Order: sequence, then C-alpha cells, then structure tokens
Amino acid sequence: MTTTALNENTPVNPNEPVSRLQREFQAGHFVVSGEIGPPKGTSIEKCLHEAEEYLKHTVVAVNVTDIQTAVMRTGSMAISHMLVDRGIEPIFQMVTRDRNRLALQSDLLSAWCLGIRNVLALTGDHVAMGDHADAKPVFDLDSVGLLRAMTTLENGSDMGLDAKGNANVLEGSPKFFKGCCVTPCADEVEPQILKLQMKVAAGAQYVQTQAVYEPAAFEKFMTEIRKRGINVPVLVGIVQLKTAGMGKYMNTSVPGVKVPDWILKKLTDASKEDRQKISIDICGQLVREMKDMCQGAHLMTLGWDHCVPDIIKAAGL
Repeated sequence: MTTTALNENTPVNPNEPVSRLQREFQAGHFVVSGEIGPPKGTSIEKCLHEAEEYLKHTVVAVNVTDIQTAVMRTGSMAISHMLVDRGIEPIFQMVTRDRNRLALQSDLLSAWCLGIRNVLALTGDHVAMGDHADAKPVFDLDSVGLLRAMTTLENGSDMGLDAKGNANVLEGSPKFFKGCCVTPCADEVEPQILKLQMKVAAGAQYVQTQAVYEPAAFEKFMTEIRKRGINVPVLVGIVQLKTAGMGKYMNTSVPGVKVPDWILKKLTDASKEDRQKISIDICGQLVREMKDMCQGAHLMTLGWDHCVPDIIKAAGL
C-alpha cells in the first residue's frame, strides 16, 4: 500500500483548490457526498469495504464521523487516512468536545501531513448523550474557534505566543477546504443563520446541513442566507430513514429535524420487502426537489451504503 502523505514543506498554491471536493464546487457541478462511521473497535474492514464498494465511484467525497453522538469509536483521522490510501477522498470530521486547542491544532497538522485536505468543523454532542457519561468534556473551542484555528495555521502560525508575545511561526503550513454545519429547519432559524455568518467569517468555505425533509422550509432558508450575503456552496443533508419508527424518533428527539407525515405514511404502508426501495425513492425524491436550491447533497445512509448508487439514480443525477 502506497501512502500519499506529504512533507510539511510541500509548497501549496493558495489560489489552487486543495481537494477534488473543492474543484467540483468551483466547476459548478452538483456534488454528492457520502458518510461512514468508524467502528467501536479495531474491525475496520466492513466500513472500508463499503466505502470502496459503494462510495468510491459514486460520490465525490466521504465524511468520516468523529466519535458521533459521543459514543467511543476508532478515530476519524485514522480512517480518513486509510481512505486516502485507497483513492477515496475523505472529509475529516473534527469535534471540539474532546480536545483542547493544543491537541486540535496538532491533529490538524497531522491530518494535512497524512494527505487529508477536507475538514468539517463541529462542536460535537455533549458527553451526556453517549456511552461515557462520566467523561470530562473539553469544549476549549467551538466550531467557530476551530475554523479560526485552521485559518491561523494556514496563515503560517498557531494560536499561541512565544516568550516575547509574538505569534509562533510554523515550519510549513497546511491548506484545507474548510466546512461547517447548519440546521436549516430549526424552530428558531435566526440563531442558526447568525452562527453560520460567524462560521463563514471564520473561514468556512462550504456548508453541510443537518437532515432536511421539508423542501419548502429549505428553500426559505436558502433564500434568506443568500440575501444575507452567505454565498458558499451548500450540501443539503438527507438521512436515509429505514422505518417509520426512525422518522418518529427523529421528530421527537433530534432538534431541528422534522419528518413530514407523507414520508411516515409511505414507510408505514410499505411491506417489509419493499421498505428499502421506498426508503431509496424517498431520498431520491428529496434530492430531486432540492437540487436546484443548493450545490449538492450529503447522503447519510447509516450503514446502508449499498443504497447510495440507487439513491443517486432515483434522484436523476
């Protein structure tokens, strides 16, 4: 296996895109990304196989989740690097919950040296949601602070100061394609827009949304952020619903996500044999209805990665 790790002194042209994801956005193409979750343990073969088998030739890049829902798992940087070695472009998720600014900056430099170019900045769910409720949350930075840290590193220094109070100069600096998240269908959407403005000002170059099932609400959100001068590319997020129960759970337990009755009815009425096909059709319909409102779709299939090619086909892409 040949690694694509780069030396820290490899020159980076600031005017050139650093990843395929960035190039696709710049070319005006509708971008589709996928997602895998590292396992709780060292058996990584399944998630890597699914990425190679179902995502490598169907999506532009693959999100690698970072200890999602505060449940301990294999690290996103390791899996992201393994994707790079397999010719698959990763989107390295980073949450600020577990690391202070020293560790976050160090991990960013390490990620760049390992060939990782796309980074999605997240604050992360609180540890109380996960399986280590007694863990100490860090939250030294939030997602805005992490974006600022990336921008600072790109400009050739870190967040610290030397003994004379001057910025610490790096021996070689990274260059990332920096992403952030937003919840377009939140009950109170104004705070989401204000936070998004802060993220873009801090350096975010593209946006990935929380799950969206209401095209009309998404269109209203998109119109408003464009009116506010937020013109970075947006990937609409769609979580593939496997059952009506899953949709009902999201309605009651996931803030800012609203699964409409027509989707719940389709899943309820579907036989066990047809449920996966109906689920694929729903995802395809949602992408079709929203693809003219944004620059791409982020498909979160939650282990059903084999459905991604059919979802893309159903969406008419």
